[in-house]
Amino acid sequence: MRKSSRGYVAGAALAALALLAAACSSGSTSSTGTPSGPTVAGWQGVNPGSGTPQKGGTLNMLGQGDVDFMDYNISYYSIGSLGQRPWIRGLYAYPAIPGTRSTQPFPDLATGPPTITNGGKTVAVTIRTGAMWNTSPPRQVTAADAVLGLKRSCNPVQPFGGLPDFEGLIVGYQAFCDGFAKLGSSATAPAMKTYIDSHQISGVTASGETITYTLVHPASYFSAQLTMDPFNPAPVESLNYVPGSDASAQHVIADGPYMVQSYVPTRSITYVRNPAWKASTDPIRKAYVDKIVVSETGNQTGVQQQLQTNTAAASMEFDAFPPVGATPGLVNQMKSGLTHNMNLGPTYSTNPYLVYNTVSPNNNKALEKVAVRQALSYGINRAHLITDAGGPVLSPPLTHILPPGINGSQDVPAGYDPYPYNPTKAKQMLAAAGYPNGLSLTLLYRPSSSITAKMATTLQADMAKIGVKIKLLGASPADYITKYVIVPSVAKRGVWDITFAGWGPDWYGDGALSFFNPLFSGAPSYPPVGSNFGFYNNPSVNSLIAQGAQAPTASAAAAIWGKADQAVMKDAPIYPITDPQQPNYHASYVHNAVYVPAIQQFDPTNVWMSSPGG
Repeated sequence: MRKSSRGYVAGAALAALALLAAACSSGSTSSTGTPSGPTVAGWQGVNPGSGTPQKGGTLNMLGQGDVDFMDYNISYYSIGSLGQRPWIRGLYAYPAIPGTRSTQPFPDLATGPPTITNGGKTVAVTIRTGAMWNTSPPRQVTAADAVLGLKRSCNPVQPFGGLPDFEGLIVGYQAFCDGFAKLGSSATAPAMKTYIDSHQISGVTASGETITYTLVHPASYFSAQLTMDPFNPAPVESLNYVPGSDASAQHVIADGPYMVQSYVPTRSITYVRNPAWKASTDPIRKAYVDKIVVSETGNQTGVQQQLQTNTAAASMEFDAFPPVGATPGLVNQMKSGLTHNMNLGPTYSTNPYLVYNTVSPNNNKALEKVAVRQALSYGINRAHLITDAGGPVLSPPLTHILPPGINGSQDVPAGYDPYPYNPTKAKQMLAAAGYPNGLSLTLLYRPSSSITAKMATTLQADMAKIGVKIKLLGASPADYITKYVIVPSVAKRGVWDITFAGWGPDWYGDGALSFFNPLFSGAPSYPPVGSNFGFYNNPSVNSLIAQGAQAPTASAAAAIWGKADQAVMKDAPIYPITDPQQPNYHASYVHNAVYVPAIQQFDPTNVWMSSPGG
């Protein structure tokens, strides 16, 4: 899952998608006020919150984990996007504006919306003058830098994780990446530089400050994909290092309002002001604070306790959210007005959900049968699982593939729940499928996750009522990925029958493709390339996914995605549980704390501070 990862398209489609987002999603902020700032493409700049914004001070962020990569183009997780927000700029970004506008991409380095011609197959973006790299002397960010960023993204050592989203969509990009891959996973920086300098992406050109992408077919979502890391410009100096390497992370060049003064992996990050940045060129970041210091060595309980003291050393979270046990009480305080420091923000995700291993040989290949998977789904009590996840306020129920706010979800009938809890029906269906005495299944889970650990024992109890015995198989977070779910032979040997997974969009709004393509598109989505851990495959669903990918408009795509959603759920390859809300907390002296779903946090580049303790 990427930040997670959105709904920005040009012209009339933009207006339609904005209405969709407004109808289907919600957002919140811990401060209020009148929008102000530079006008860009018809919207006002960030909301400064109540009171008069003050410049200066050090924002101390406390966490328990590190970014995935300190890089321009290959980070694929929300925490990586949060770490990038101060120092790297994209063509488009999500603004810190409360509500649905925080999921609508707006121009960042771009001067305005992309220009779309040739029946939707040509997309051009112009980079604004005055956006500078903090080189010596400062240097203009160019369209050629954006081409370089896209080339770096499919390097053979550490490629961007979401390449399937667009690798086959841009003319010539697949061929470029296939050739790049031949260098091998141990390729050196000089070898990669030589390849990048001597090979071009036939469908991507740079002329002056304009970069032009030629697509294989019109794609209603491509403009939204331009928010993703591979489309970020990268400086030519990045070619001196292997992407994702320790050396590369220590030599980053900034074009945002801050630059990385120091980065100690898994320990700390310090950002200071970038003297090359010009506020007049950046409609996304106000950069009120002088310095941002990130400590990554805490834990959820300790971080929460420090934040509630309102000391200068504890301003905001980085990768540590309020503890599960404390969250309901904080939510009640928020709802009653006793605290303005707590926020619940939308994630537009399905997390967690259950995956059925359709290639498991166990129980005479029972899970290969649709009827068996349907029966199991009727035997699961979603309400019990949501209780484990903190209740419906924190974890609203999700009964199908696409969460609200993702284009296509609105085309699934209101109240649609194909598998309401019915243990009697579940037992009858199991018997009819040839399993009158039930099944014995192995559930793979991560004991380190308090929520899925609770859910595992709940499933044991509930499934026993329909004659299904569940054996629990615990794994560490690292082993869960590397030794189990991304290793095809493990699933095919029947080491596990059911497991938990989670997924969010790579972009918002018209982002249904980033759910269906990596999770349900048959062989191309099988691990280790995709995240179709249960090896689900249905040719008719694959056809719908292809149709949705080539829909010329978001509205045309919505109808197709709605059909695909119901078709997948009819086959029951997964059991959705919840589209969770993201809890966040900050100290009282932090103002204009606007939650941005793409970073699953308040935007640190737009907060301002009064005196600690005040």
